Amino acid sequence: MNHLFGWADLVAFRLGGETVRWSDLLGNLLGLATVALALRRSLWTWPVQITGAVLLLGADMAVHLGGTAARQLAVIALAGYGWARWRRAGDAAAASGPGGAVRVRWAGWTQRALLLAAIAAGTGAFAWLLSATHSSWNPLPDAYIFIGTLAATLAQGRGWVEFWLVWIAVDVVGVPLAFHSGLPVSGFTYVVYFALVLAGLRQWARLAGSGGDAAAPAPGSAPASVTPSAAPTDTRTAAEGVHA
Repeated sequence: MNHLFGWADLVAFRLGGETVRWSDLLGNLLGLATVALALRRSLWTWPVQITGAVLLLGADMAVHLGGTAARQLAVIALAGYGWARWRRAGDAAAASGPGGAVRVRWAGWTQRALLLAAIAAGTGAFAWLLSATHSSWNPLPDAYIFIGTLAATLAQGRGWVEFWLVWIAVDVVGVPLAFHSGLPVSGFTYVVYFALVLAGLRQWARLAGSGGDAAAPAPGSAPASVTPSAAPTDTRTAAEGVHA
């Protein structure tokens, strides 16, 4: 499969004895853009994330990280889900006119428990699979990053503030794994991610708690960020805080 990504895996430059591939460099730059766009709750978050995931798939395949390579495929699928969900939320807000309900929120305690249980069980099961198939040189952290990324992307698609917390947990493991795997750009990017994620967590937590009002974008407008408005009556179906 590597030949499919040959154009992206060309060496960009060498830094401190480390080889930097174009796929690693460009994929991570788009990854940073994804986090920045998510902080603004922009619909552009999703197409940018999908493009970056395609590039990083090539980088992961090149260094034999089966778990993180599989992660990129799953991220592409979940980003499609998030894109469609945020798009529907934005369309509903636009249709209701100024003050339309587009909102981020904290997950409930049951949802949090299920999310944590899924991360723990999924990490164990996927680590076993990676080890049994010899698909990764370091199965446990590789699996943890894979499952954590899926959990974060799913929570992001549902507009849960907790998705930032999951990203922080992923970054703590992702930084050393990337450096030890020969992907220095990914390692440095994880460090920058951490700062952006903290900013995103602070902003989303404030918005989820305040219920501040803002006008929704006009129908048919280009993807841009929109701030949340008053909470809908049924909080179980509260729309995400991102907009068309």
